[in-house]
Amino acid sequence: MKKALILLGCPESPSQTPLAIYAAYQLELKGLQVTVAGTPSALKMLEISDPNKQYLKHKTDIESCLDTLEEETYDILLGFAHNDAAVSYFITFYHILQVPAISVVFARDPVLLQELEKEVTETTKARIVSARAYHNPTPLKVRLDQAINELVI
Repeated sequence: MKKALILLGCPESPSQTPLAIYAAYQLELKGLQVTVAGTPSALKMLEISDPNKQYLKHKTDIESCLDTLEEETYDILLGFAHNDAAVSYFITFYHILQVPAISVVFARDPVLLQELEKEVTETTKARIVSARAYHNPTPLKVRLDQAINELVI
């Protein structure tokens, strides 16, 4: 079975948690085993949002995951990038895994959004899903659906 890794940074944006659950659901529909690696606070929000582990069956701390990560441990990488730290994690995981990847780049500030997109574009070959989003996950959801459908066959 193919495996996907979803990366989550601090859950500052209200859009991140529902989109992470949605992405896990979509990837599982495509037949992938999904693991979510996140900060302790991001993982706690997911546990509260999915108490029966219906969508998020495998979770790990992002630092522990990074410590044991090897090339091709996963088949697909999907990372949420809404600040510099999240972009740095995504780039690091991308270069270790060397697998097809989607970077979900979002920010409230349009200038920050452009800066984050530029950093991911200049340092990876990841498919970028981006939108000026913070509270409303819908623009990202629409673009994420398309990216998952194109990446996962």
